Amino acid sequence: MSVARSSTTDACQNLKRAKVAAQLVIGFSDEDKMGTIQPHDDALVITLRIGGYDVKRVMVDQGSAMEIMYPDLYKGLGLKPQDLTPYNSPLASFEGKAVTPKVQICLPVQTSSEVVEVDFVVVDVYSPYMAIVARPWLHALGAVSSTLHQKVKYPSEGQVYEIRGDQSIAHRCLVAAIQHEPKAEHSSGAEKGL
Repeated sequence: MSVARSSTTDACQNLKRAKVAAQLVIGFSDEDKMGTIQPHDDALVITLRIGGYDVKRVMVDQGSAMEIMYPDLYKGLGLKPQDLTPYNSPLASFEGKAVTPKVQICLPVQTSSEVVEVDFVVVDVYSPYMAIVARPWLHALGAVSSTLHQKVKYPSEGQVYEIRGDQSIAHRCLVAAIQHEPKAEHSSGAEKGL
């Protein structure tokens, strides 16, 4: 009889877990568009706490498989070459050029009470963004993003939290990218102390 009770108890606990999980369905509706300018085709640009600092101009790219940090953020965080580890796999830049970053760093990224350790590859090329967070961050957080709704939603402490995008910053980043005149840029951070 004790085996049957234990199975029943396990089944009840699994049912309770299933009910809690069912309550935390993450989705988007027309109400999530409130406060956004519609229609639009803006990138999802948010502010995140990275390495203990609030960092603006962070693009969420669910199509990318790795997180990127650009020189402005590297310098702004006061990172030093000894904080970095070697990295040598090629990436394709926005312009379609092959870029081979030389270094990476693992930093905490905080959203409310959740902290996820993220491996950022440091890329020494121009970008209007400070960083790009991608699928590894989204998956570790259990998050779902929507450029249409300009939000990232994620479960934490039995609730669904959200991070709102900033369309005005997304517009400024787009204008900066269009106006940028490419110079002779290096993919190696060695010349600039990265």
